[in-house]
Amino acid sequence: MATERPLPNLWHATAPAAPETGPLTGDLKSDVAIIGGGFTGLSAALHLAEMGVKATVIEARMIGYGGSGRNVGLVNAGMWVKPEDLIATLGAEAGGRLLNELGDGPSLVYDLVARHGIECEAVRNGTLHMAVGPEGWKDIQEREAQWRKRGAPVEALSAEKAHGLSGAEGFAGALLDRRAGTIQPLAYARGLARAALTAGAEIYTETPLIAAERRGDVWKLTAGRGTLTARHVVVATEAYGALIEGAPWRAQTRELTVLPFFQFATNPLPDDVAGRILPERQGAWDTGLVMTSFRMDKQNRLIFGSIGRLDAMAAGTHRAFAARSVRKLFPHIGDFRFEYWWDGRIGMTTNHLPVMHVLAPNVVSVSGYNGRGIAPGTVFGRAIARHVTGDDAAIPLSESPITPDPWRNLKSAFYHAGAQAKHFVDRRF
Repeated sequence: MATERPLPNLWHATAPAAPETGPLTGDLKSDVAIIGGGFTGLSAALHLAEMGVKATVIEARMIGYGGSGRNVGLVNAGMWVKPEDLIATLGAEAGGRLLNELGDGPSLVYDLVARHGIECEAVRNGTLHMAVGPEGWKDIQEREAQWRKRGAPVEALSAEKAHGLSGAEGFAGALLDRRAGTIQPLAYARGLARAALTAGAEIYTETPLIAAERRGDVWKLTAGRGTLTARHVVVATEAYGALIEGAPWRAQTRELTVLPFFQFATNPLPDDVAGRILPERQGAWDTGLVMTSFRMDKQNRLIFGSIGRLDAMAAGTHRAFAARSVRKLFPHIGDFRFEYWWDGRIGMTTNHLPVMHVLAPNVVSVSGYNGRGIAPGTVFGRAIARHVTGDDAAIPLSESPITPDPWRNLKSAFYHAGAQAKHFVDRRF
């Protein structure tokens, strides 16, 4: 198993404690085995358990170790791709269904939060897609027009209105999407896990999948220090599946380009300062080629993120860029320091849309969230639960073969190096 150095992650510092779990030992049987304890796997486990199906999650590290504990915490509707581009790729019927399912994704997230009493700093006041320059403003207007045709409550804001809602300087406008919001992502993942356990699911952590063998109509999985036998298997590892060397069903990661993304969180800001930054607590990201994001948390910390990995060579460049950006965006901020910083990996597909695979008999996966993991992960988890219990049309994607991207490693390296180079020069003047 690959190892990573620990970084001071704000979500780990402020999330409620995870439910008590431990490694798998001995030989267990289940109806459905779920590989991965993130949003998709935990949503699948919860919905299966609520249907009376025995579901068992095995997670190589801890609940929310991957993207579920590292992302920005924006609960966005739809995908990054514009609606009309999505329909052009998938067709009117399939594309329209996917847009409807994911457009309602935030509602599912916030319904689960309310129903299960998940403490995750949930705020549903929308998100802001900030326009960078004239091209960014054109993009925002196109997105508004396309979503409004579908009845979505979105609004293109002028530069003045965008400044009023964000407090940020220098943007040409913004798209306000009232379907969306923010959460503390690791707290949400842990809350899903607790709800799934309460409903009757089982979760085992520090339990990497080692081997899988088909025996008749069931699968026998060797995981950690035990075995798990199940009729159905759900692979819900997304971009983190490649971390377990030699594990079964890693081939799907070969079609995902890893886009690294980092975040820095400040110390809690004084009320008079924090009150002028995203006063209604929307989360925000921009249309820049090298995207940046910013949001506030419950403790008045400003969280700033962008593309890049915080390795030994790049961390200093990204930290300096983050500090310059915060001062440029919010000139009134005064003195601040970064108390937390962490990074993660986003799984990007060539068309920026998720994919569904049947990896083997009764083995299904959905991956490629392209930076939209919270709502789509929750939606696809529920859909997978319905799929394995007999609803063949439950997943709003057509099955497709794995198509490895031969350029994925080169593209990942380019994103990492390119972001570092751009951050070295950006916002110095």
